[in-house]
Amino acid sequence: MEKSYPKNLGRRSFVRQSILAGLGLSFSLRPGFTSPSERRHIGIIGLDTSHCIAFTKFINALSKDETDGFRVVAAYPKGSRDIESSVSRIPQYTKEIQEMGVVIVNSIEDLLLQTDFILLETNDGRLHLEQATQVLESGKPLFIDKPMTASLADAIKIFSKAEKKKTPLFSSSSLRYCPGAQESRKGEDTGEILGAETYSPLIIEPTHPDLFWYGIHGVELLFTIMQTGCLSVRRLSATHTDLVTGQWDGDQIGTFRGIKQGFHDYGGIAFGKTGIQHLGPYAGYAPLVNTILRFFNTGEVPVSPDETLDILAFMEAADESKKRGGEWISLKEIFQKALKNFG
Repeated sequence: MEKSYPKNLGRRSFVRQSILAGLGLSFSLRPGFTSPSERRHIGIIGLDTSHCIAFTKFINALSKDETDGFRVVAAYPKGSRDIESSVSRIPQYTKEIQEMGVVIVNSIEDLLLQTDFILLETNDGRLHLEQATQVLESGKPLFIDKPMTASLADAIKIFSKAEKKKTPLFSSSSLRYCPGAQESRKGEDTGEILGAETYSPLIIEPTHPDLFWYGIHGVELLFTIMQTGCLSVRRLSATHTDLVTGQWDGDQIGTFRGIKQGFHDYGGIAFGKTGIQHLGPYAGYAPLVNTILRFFNTGEVPVSPDETLDILAFMEAADESKKRGGEWISLKEIFQKALKNFG
């Protein structure tokens, strides 16, 4: 007889939680957050992405009433070290952010002394474990921009450190907050979700798993609708497009189309029992930044560690499926591999 699982948990979530629990890991991220200090100074790590400029302009252009007094006041510019497209941006973005009145510091340690909340914007996910660890040791609330890491294993380590230090953090692409996504997640116009299709550009950076660098946007949107519970993944690759299909624990199917050539855009469709919701168009950074500021103000994590870990496992499974010629890959296998040498 098939084993039953708690309602709303699902077999996939049960498997993930069982694997993590076996290593003494549990990510509730309920840190007993206290009221923020009167000072609302935000610091940025990494000036190698346009996000650092866009986020700072948005936050610092608003009145104190609109942002609850939050302001970006300092930045540590050292982001990517060997990704030329990112490294080359640092001098110009450093100049631009200084012109907005933001102080440039020489180390993350100096940044933490001058600020109370951190935006980790370094484009290179391989550096996020090292950089996030310094922030988590300080206990300062942390937002990690996409990709959260360049591997599922590093993300598990970050959440583990956050749990031990009782420090709130979350990671997200801005596509999570595109029009229609949050409404569909709640079933407002669709009823119970039966499946979803999303798409975004798929620009590959050789230092990262294929979907981590840019495909993360469409995958994040897919999980915003489908949520946790993905059991297995299959990837088909063609010259112009990659199609990644996931099967969820309620027998729903979710697909991500990665656009490699042709017109680049973002969007999707959510299919429900009572309606179909078109997702998009992309609404820019404002909804995400507003969510980050609420998170800094309350300590309430808007995206659960479980969902973020499932997103990363989905993307790693897609790479593994590609290597095996389009085979279905169990996410249980991906989690077990990530945790094999956990320490």
